[in-house]
Amino acid sequence: MIRAPLRHLMLACMLLGTIATAQVVLAESGAEDERKAPSIGLALGSGGAGGLAHIAMLGVFDDLGIQPDRITGSSIGAVIGALYAAGLDAAAIEDVFDDFGGSNLDALSRMMRPNADLGLTDLLRLGVADGGLIDASGFLDFIAGKIEARDFADLKIPLEVVATDYWTGEMTILDSGDLFEAIEASMAVPGLFAPVKAGDKLLIDGGTSNPLPYDILTGRYDLIVAIDVSSTRKRVEGKDPSIIQMLFSTFEIMQQSIITSRRLNGDADIYVQPDTEGIRLLHFNRIDTILEQAKPAAEDLREQLVAHLGLET
Repeated sequence: MIRAPLRHLMLACMLLGTIATAQVVLAESGAEDERKAPSIGLALGSGGAGGLAHIAMLGVFDDLGIQPDRITGSSIGAVIGALYAAGLDAAAIEDVFDDFGGSNLDALSRMMRPNADLGLTDLLRLGVADGGLIDASGFLDFIAGKIEARDFADLKIPLEVVATDYWTGEMTILDSGDLFEAIEASMAVPGLFAPVKAGDKLLIDGGTSNPLPYDILTGRYDLIVAIDVSSTRKRVEGKDPSIIQMLFSTFEIMQQSIITSRRLNGDADIYVQPDTEGIRLLHFNRIDTILEQAKPAAEDLREQLVAHLGLET
């Protein structure tokens, strides 16, 4: 016969054991729930000024309180991806391009004005031997002044920047070393900006090989989000495109063909294409219009993220 004090002690031990087991189960359950949170890979595509629509998409991430685990970016996608990965939120990035668009630095937008005040000396600042018409250093210095990061290692979110090796035509992924050298290479539109030498490679715009680099995230993250900002064209009866429009639109058509081909081989989990109709490669001074046109796509992205992640709104 077990005496009362001993029986009480045994019951207390059993109770403590049950509580401890429950705590372990709850802890393991919480850890399992945390592990189940899908990792997110975000691809920001190439598309010139139309890529300012990326800002509206990043605003959705901010509003939902979620953050991609890695960003891949090509051309303008690399520029905006770097700003976001460095710690700027969407509103701050919008302010950056508000300051830039139409400024004296913005030779790009000035080229697209009907009565452009851009002189030949502005265009030929680099010289033909350098392979580009416009010096990108002013823009890069402007961007650099908005963030503290100078190296990929300084970024808060891992970033992979896509460029293209001119000699082989192959995609080159840049994810270490000098951040701004990588951005310069990724946005080096052939004939507009000079290519960037990197060892035995001559790097040009990432959009020439992979304008929407979601495929390099495949198999590495649970949820792949791709933002396609390649521009569209609308026929205007009785009006043919100008030489400059034809040149840049041909580049856009090439990028759209590459994206279409890659999507046939496997699509992103979430694919969103903001409306960039009427926005040409160099329309950086039209940020308000671009963001307004991007609102329906941003809402589409919000709904898909909520559904995929099981978020409450």
